[in-house]
Amino acid sequence: MIYITRMGTNSTLLCIHRDPAQLSLLQENGYELATATNGSDGLRLFMSRPVDAVVLEYHLGLLDGAAIADEIKQVRPEVPIVMLADHLELPDGALKSVDALVAKSDGAHFLLATVHFVMNVKPTQRHEAQLRAQTPARLRHPGRSRAGANPAQASASQPIDKATDGPFSQEVWRNIRNGTMQF
Repeated sequence: MIYITRMGTNSTLLCIHRDPAQLSLLQENGYELATATNGSDGLRLFMSRPVDAVVLEYHLGLLDGAAIADEIKQVRPEVPIVMLADHLELPDGALKSVDALVAKSDGAHFLLATVHFVMNVKPTQRHEAQLRAQTPARLRHPGRSRAGANPAQASASQPIDKATDGPFSQEVWRNIRNGTMQF
């Protein structure tokens, strides 16, 4: 069964979930939801309309979430996919086409934060990586000679500050988990 719910937003999420009502927090926070309750309907909906991201339940029945994610990435590899699972122990290869994994036990606010992250932070990181790949090494590291220009060695020798290394501080993650973070 396919449902489309319209809200005043610029972002459309394709939600493939056995019980789409469990994803109401996404709609309440301004996302337009196009929902399907099984993999076949979800793929059909994906092919029929533009979406900005996909929220995909792993356990769907005949087609598991991993197979659906693979199909989606073959058609539009740039579309971020957030997979929802009952537990984080999934078969090998189940996450090869997924951008993020959220355990259902983490709650709806964590799912909302993850969707926000893959739609806003990850595209920026991909764009920056593309720019770095297109920029000659001598311009990326102007103080180095060509012989010593090895960015992997440079980053490996620099300490990692865990509080600022990720997209959010530990306090922000804590607020997301307990549901007090507002977007």
